[in-house]
Amino acid sequence: MTDQAPRPEGDIPGKPTAASRTTLSHIMTGNDTNLLGTVHGGVIMKLVDDAAGAVAGRHSGGPAVTASMDEMVFLEPVRVGDLVHVRAQVNWTGRSSMEVGVRVMAERWNESTPPSRSAARIWCSPRSTRTASRAPYRR
Repeated sequence: MTDQAPRPEGDIPGKPTAASRTTLSHIMTGNDTNLLGTVHGGVIMKLVDDAAGAVAGRHSGGPAVTASMDEMVFLEPVRVGDLVHVRAQVNWTGRSSMEVGVRVMAERWNESTPPSRSAARIWCSPRSTRTASRAPYRR
């Protein structure tokens, strides 16, 4: 016998946020740079959005879209040849949205210096694969 309260009808069982963590890594090339020779902020933001979408989709079991980004702070420039690691995980889930935390680290491919860092918080919303309308999340 269990002491768990019955789930409301239509409630989706939860899963730990650790099950949805992901890391994307990418070597920056000349195609990613601006006229100053540094990587475009938009390229980094796309990697952040890709990682957040992968985590949100993995956690919810279906497609998700970015609803908003609270803030993105670029602390140091990223250059051609830098190895960028984007780590993301679910911070919080509600019935129809979730917050995904994302950390960006860039390191020189040929050095062992500590990586530079950035962070972002992304709000995602689940979508039905058939109708593209909102769908509930796992909590």
